[in-house]
Amino acid sequence: MRIVMLSWEYPPRIVGGISPHVYDLSKRLAERGIEVHVITKHTPLAPDEEIEPSGVHVHRVHLAKEPDNFVHEIQLLNKATDLRCRQLLEEWREEGMPTIFHAHDWLSLDSARSLKYEYQLPMIATVHATEHGRNGGIYTDLQRYIHESEYWLTYEAWRVIVCAEFMKGEVNRYFNSPLDKIDVIYNGVEAAKFQFEWSEQERAAWRGKLALPHEKIVMYVGRFVREKGIHVLLNAASVVLANEPDTKFVIVGGGNREQLEKFVRWYGLKDKVLFTGFMANRSLHQLYRCADVAVFPSLYEPFGIVALEGMAAGAAVIASDAGGLREVVLHDKTGTSCFAGDPQSLGWAILNVIRNPEHAEKLKEAAAERLVTDFDWGRIADQTIEVYERVWEEFLGSYWAERTLWPINEGAAQRAQMLRVKEKAQTGAYVARPMSNVQVPAVKVAADEVLAAGKSEGDELPDEDPLVSPYAYWSTGPDRHPATLFDRLNLRTIYL
Repeated sequence: MRIVMLSWEYPPRIVGGISPHVYDLSKRLAERGIEVHVITKHTPLAPDEEIEPSGVHVHRVHLAKEPDNFVHEIQLLNKATDLRCRQLLEEWREEGMPTIFHAHDWLSLDSARSLKYEYQLPMIATVHATEHGRNGGIYTDLQRYIHESEYWLTYEAWRVIVCAEFMKGEVNRYFNSPLDKIDVIYNGVEAAKFQFEWSEQERAAWRGKLALPHEKIVMYVGRFVREKGIHVLLNAASVVLANEPDTKFVIVGGGNREQLEKFVRWYGLKDKVLFTGFMANRSLHQLYRCADVAVFPSLYEPFGIVALEGMAAGAAVIASDAGGLREVVLHDKTGTSCFAGDPQSLGWAILNVIRNPEHAEKLKEAAAERLVTDFDWGRIADQTIEVYERVWEEFLGSYWAERTLWPINEGAAQRAQMLRVKEKAQTGAYVARPMSNVQVPAVKVAADEVLAAGKSEGDELPDEDPLVSPYAYWSTGPDRHPATLFDRLNLRTIYL
């Protein structure tokens, strides 16, 4: 079987959670004999065409011109993706291997739908998040455009994959997708990345860069956006410090750091809060190993891969009960839950963990056991293959198989010739969806070098504290959230 993955990001280009998800899934599928081709956006950090050691084929496409805004960029990417896929499909035509398109999020909708109807081949979609969920509703033209794109993605897909029961409910509720069309397959984590040899002396030296020897370390990893609840943690910090003053908060991520620092100064927390900037690879894994508590206070979270990473690294995890996090972190079993958006509840949870180290150790052990049973990428790949096989079997029994241009029956070659698909593969046939009445704010498009910024395997925490932000798209919409002190600082949401 051949799977064509359509994703706007793929390593080394990392903007959000889609990139590592597609990478890990593709790798495990290839290990199980699936021929995987990933079509993604070009980056100067990697070749346009390559076969990775895992066997995954990666095709990075170039935009025809410089985009005017975010939506325009996505449309240009879909056009380039469509053309490259057509070229590949014509190369594979004579083989007749079972082929399925797997589109990741609304960003790949247009090319996936175009190819689906042209070749009469099945398309599967993975919905990683919803615009309605991220914003607590749909308020702007841009949000409406994305929301409608998500609807069409779920509508056009043969089956829809989501990462949690929570997301299954969202897709059903917002897009009226039948529940029996939606498959829940959890995200995973490669626990082995966090299990490196590290002496106590090395840990102590690294920890000394973050906090004083007697201080407990509470760490946060995530984007500096409202949906991730960074403001809830900073409001909770005063609660924690009033009861346990020997606590240090280490904040990892990128975004509107200036506003956060202003908030920290106003609260008198400057000596108790450390911003590290964006971190990746071994530096981040070392930080997890140093932390006493890893906190994920999201207001909206489809799943929460960072919580899995915290568990894999051996940190005691505290997470809000928002969205899929309640399925990842089982309260008082594999971690501690708190009420989403409630600084008092979060403060209590942090104090409860750092004051009860024996209980924290039990939570860590249970979390490590659950990683193996529920969040192993090998198991996730097997579940995904089951979906592929089911879809292909249903496809062969449908009228689509009689009309397909794929050489699985007589007449496919003639139909392909009549529809001039070979010519279209050379010239392009993609038509972008109209954007009538959609007001898209101008965006600052970050360089791909910045998008992939991070530490190499042997890097340590830098002496300085630079801001390296991979998050490029900013909203200037109205502040619709509760008027806490932090909210009045007017922190804006970043759109990816």
